Amino acid sequence: MLLALSAMVLLFSACGQAETTEPELSTLRVAVPTFPNSLDASVAAERNAQNVSWQMFDSLVWANEQNVIEPALAERWEVSEDGREFTFFLRQNVEFHNGEPFNADAVVFSWERGIQPHIEWSDRWARASAVERIDDYTVLITTAEPDPLLLGVMAQHWNIVPPVYTQEVGDDRFGESPVGTGPFRFVEWVREDRIVLERNDSYWREGLPRVDRVVFRPIPEASTRMAAIQTGEIDIVNRLTVEQAGALESIDGVRVVTYPIDRVFYITFNNLTSGIGEPTMDPRVRRAMNYAVDRQAIIDSLFGGRAQLATGLMTPSNLGYDPTIEPFPFDPDRARELLAEAGFPDGFEIGFAAPAGAYTNFEQVAEAVQGFLGDVGIVTDLEIMESGRFWDLQAEKQLPPLFGDSWSERSGESLPRLRGALGGWDASFSQWSDPVIDDLLDRISVTVDQNERAALYRELHRYMQEDPPFIYLYIPETFEAVRSNVQDYLPRAAEDFFLMFTYLE
Repeated sequence: MLLALSAMVLLFSACGQAETTEPELSTLRVAVPTFPNSLDASVAAERNAQNVSWQMFDSLVWANEQNVIEPALAERWEVSEDGREFTFFLRQNVEFHNGEPFNADAVVFSWERGIQPHIEWSDRWARASAVERIDDYTVLITTAEPDPLLLGVMAQHWNIVPPVYTQEVGDDRFGESPVGTGPFRFVEWVREDRIVLERNDSYWREGLPRVDRVVFRPIPEASTRMAAIQTGEIDIVNRLTVEQAGALESIDGVRVVTYPIDRVFYITFNNLTSGIGEPTMDPRVRRAMNYAVDRQAIIDSLFGGRAQLATGLMTPSNLGYDPTIEPFPFDPDRARELLAEAGFPDGFEIGFAAPAGAYTNFEQVAEAVQGFLGDVGIVTDLEIMESGRFWDLQAEKQLPPLFGDSWSERSGESLPRLRGALGGWDASFSQWSDPVIDDLLDRISVTVDQNERAALYRELHRYMQEDPPFIYLYIPETFEAVRSNVQDYLPRAAEDFFLMFTYLE
């Protein structure tokens, strides 16, 4: 009798446990092709690191899928008649993930931190000349001149951080274990293996996010990413080759996503540090190097023809893009003539670097560029380096005189990209300074009239063709793949995404 009673108790206990078992968490698994340098959105060096970090943060405003600026941590704002003062009225009853309150003090602290020189994107924060607390939920932001792009840049780069926690742990530790107000909270970062985020149940956007957990897996090899989505190990992969995308189209349970992106690939010339005194200081040499590279052959062989030749650091969707500017033709004879005119008839040797695994086929692109330059006598010592190290050296302006990279932009204008790549010592990832370019960028920055701003962009576009600070490469399409149960995954032209809307069917 006692044995029977004990069995009944155990059975009742087991049934009770079954009834209270927690439902299985929905987990979205996303592959990223690089190892993030930081999870602090103000320090994250490139798009993949930013895509991870921005799932945990909000700014005062955000740009929707049509690049229309909408309220975020600010419920509304007013702009003064002279266009220099922005008064933001903040959302109340919002908390950071650690329980600290979001308020005006947090906005002021975030800006004062953001403009510090050691912050990678400090130039984006420094678009504001002052940020002042009016009361607990009102902030006045002032710019030195009218700034037509302030709200767009703010949406991309002003991640609001908790003052107490950030000061307590320091900036480096904050980048390893960030705290924001965003839809997902940080759980863990196992270097070179995974980054785990979980749903913020107190998120101010009602009903979001729509999955319980997101796991980012750094997978530099495109073939490994392809295999991971085929086997169901990963739900979303990006930066596939055209051949891999074609192969995945026939795989059950996988859907291929392709779209043109607002991204320009280029080879940078450095005139700030390592390039001083090099032959590339001569514009004839830089033009020669543009003529020397058969970029259409690169597009055809490595991208199945699914890209267009770049004519500058603008894309056709950008304000002020000049479609009458022709790309540099492939003309190695003209390249040799210009090299001889510049005093280098036998060519020269120069250092060259590119990031590994960061972009589709980019190692092969760099190797092709190396080969074409070698054909006209320019011998490059190409180093393909781990992407995190590459961007750290770029931020410290310690890369070789020649290096390959890319820049995406989601504002609809190329000014942030141009400032970032050509802003001299004031921009973390710039390696070039030119007073003519500086003047045009300054004028674009304060010109509110869109038609006048477009005319200035066209003038800059023409100048950068005559005196190129880059070897202009291509503007690509991109290829991604998702498992068929992934819904409302909406990547944008800058290859950025907000996973709070995505769910698993």
